[in-house]
Amino acid sequence: MNLVQSVDWVTIAPPTLVAVTAVAVLVADLFLPAARKGWLGALTVGGLVLASLALLPLRAGERTSFCAPDGGPCAYAADTFALWIQLLVLAGALLTALLAQPLEEDLPAGEFWFLLLASASGAALLPAARDMATLIIALELTTLPAYALVGLRRGSRRGPESALKFFLTSVTATAIALLGVSFVYAAAGSLHFETIAAALPSADPRLATLAKTGVALTLVGFAFKTAAVPFHFWVPDTYTGAPLPVAAYLSVVSKTAGLAGLILVTTVAFPGFGDLWGPVLAVLAALTMTAGNVAALRTDPAAPGGTIRLLAWSSVGQAGYLLVPLAAAAYVGPSAVGASVAYALMYAAVNLGAFAVAAHVKRRAPEHRLDDYRGLYRRHPGAALALGFFLLCLAGLPPGVIGLFAKVAVFSTAVDAGLGVLAVIMALNVVIALYYYLRWTALLFEKAPAEPDAERTAVALPVRSALTLAAAAGAVLSVLPQLILTLTSGELL
Repeated sequence: MNLVQSVDWVTIAPPTLVAVTAVAVLVADLFLPAARKGWLGALTVGGLVLASLALLPLRAGERTSFCAPDGGPCAYAADTFALWIQLLVLAGALLTALLAQPLEEDLPAGEFWFLLLASASGAALLPAARDMATLIIALELTTLPAYALVGLRRGSRRGPESALKFFLTSVTATAIALLGVSFVYAAAGSLHFETIAAALPSADPRLATLAKTGVALTLVGFAFKTAAVPFHFWVPDTYTGAPLPVAAYLSVVSKTAGLAGLILVTTVAFPGFGDLWGPVLAVLAALTMTAGNVAALRTDPAAPGGTIRLLAWSSVGQAGYLLVPLAAAAYVGPSAVGASVAYALMYAAVNLGAFAVAAHVKRRAPEHRLDDYRGLYRRHPGAALALGFFLLCLAGLPPGVIGLFAKVAVFSTAVDAGLGVLAVIMALNVVIALYYYLRWTALLFEKAPAEPDAERTAVALPVRSALTLAAAAGAVLSVLPQLILTLTSGELL
């Protein structure tokens, strides 16, 4: 039997370049003196830029790699869906790398940059996976380094505790997902998505219960990565205990990887079981957006770490919106997935921008209360205006036009799929979220008590670069929303 698979190095270049950069950082760390460890951050940024540029040759048509001989199924596909998600993941990791510079003194440089790149390589591999083995490996490669990143800060008591909560809940979810994959393999006789999609619905009737159980259990692991209720309780403690750039990374890149995995297993591997996963995802979407937004409302502006906790709960609420098109895909087909990808692109740009401003404010106010943003406009008008714009995008209000259009696109998928109750719940949650987004925005322009009128602070150059890139992306998308909203008019998979 011929077991030799074809390998297209151009097709697999984006995740490969990130992985190679990770190894280069690890080796360089052994030889660089302490005074030159800053070069590791520059090497990380350079590797992520090269990996992003490696997407350009792949933009014209689908390319595959690791294909079985004689025209068999492939384990890796660089189609439109994979390229958009890889662009989001690599850009998110790049902005995270900029936010982290200069690296805090209590973070070991070599380990931090290696773990960040290792996780990003898994996140870049995941959307191109077309079999269960590759998908699970990519998912764990994304997650395992993240545990260490959360607890990496030396001398921190909260970091290890947050990492342990993250680890225990993630391992439990992964174990359940692996059990589901084993059930699916027993019923379908294959791990390749296209084979599973064809074989599972027509499997032996005696295996029907096993197949449905496998489908349900497989969804659990990816629901955890997207922070869907009830797999969300690790989020606020993990975000507040992690270094701020790591929290930003988890809120965008890790969440996007989980979303991509959820899209693949539902619409590509299990399209014949839409009557099972469709209602489940609709319920998860409703619970997730409601739990996240209601918890965000209760954030105390004077509480230490309140800023990150609010961003954490906001991230949970936004995950609910991301799940709405997936639930709709069970009724109207994979075309609904485009709205989820478009929303993820908008969310990534503006959420990382909000974290960039948070990174700047934290240098001046380490306890990071929401009240620390009171009067930010008087101290740094540019940062305050940028943060106000990002928050309005998340709220779906002008001038954050792209946030409004993205929400309308997601809302439309629920209406088109006949999910009227879910559409109403989403509309109510959008109104609820307006309160805490606008409350934070109002703080920016208030006068801080007992503080000089014109105390201005400088933004570090890497953070300023990340802030500028995020603001530029949000502004361009608001002026030209069709750049990503065209995704909602066609099938990505």
